[in-house]
Amino acid sequence: MSKKILVLDGHPAKGSFCGALAQTYADAAKKSGHDVRIVHLADLSFDPDLGSASFKTVKPLEADLEDFWASLEWCDHFVLAHPLWWGGMPAKLKGLIDRVFLPGKAFRYVSGKALPEKLMAGRTSEVLVTSDTPGWFFRLVYGQGIKKQTKMQILDFCGLKLKNYSWFAQIQGSTDEARAKMIRRAAQLGAAI
Repeated sequence: MSKKILVLDGHPAKGSFCGALAQTYADAAKKSGHDVRIVHLADLSFDPDLGSASFKTVKPLEADLEDFWASLEWCDHFVLAHPLWWGGMPAKLKGLIDRVFLPGKAFRYVSGKALPEKLMAGRTSEVLVTSDTPGWFFRLVYGQGIKKQTKMQILDFCGLKLKNYSWFAQIQGSTDEARAKMIRRAAQLGAAI
């Protein structure tokens, strides 16, 4: 069954290996018959600062953020590819999430309930992370902090059910052969959706 897939290359620089993985995933999904849109964070122009500690006075979305939100509403499956920087997402990517995943759009607070209504329910998601940290170290020493945050406090919080979380490491110092293997893995993930 054909799906509408949105792939976000969440690396803030053009020409990254993370971007190559995102593009490979998108190309493989499209080749498998899915309707695919890819957005490159590096191409988006917006202020990543929400600007206040309250959702009550949210600034209007710039045109690029409006377009991204429209694609997010359109999709059945959202794929987020990003590098691990200082244990988290790049600041511009976190800014996109802060600015776009808003109450009344992605979730809604309900009076008398501890947890909000998930306005993006019925959609699935997938995450591809590039890192210089070996997977075993990420799991055993760091406790998979960014995975927990992304899954529980962003995606699932809004109703984007996480289907797969893929770790691509180590990037720094990797051989051409190791990178080719990672590219093949991204293609397999895109083809399998």
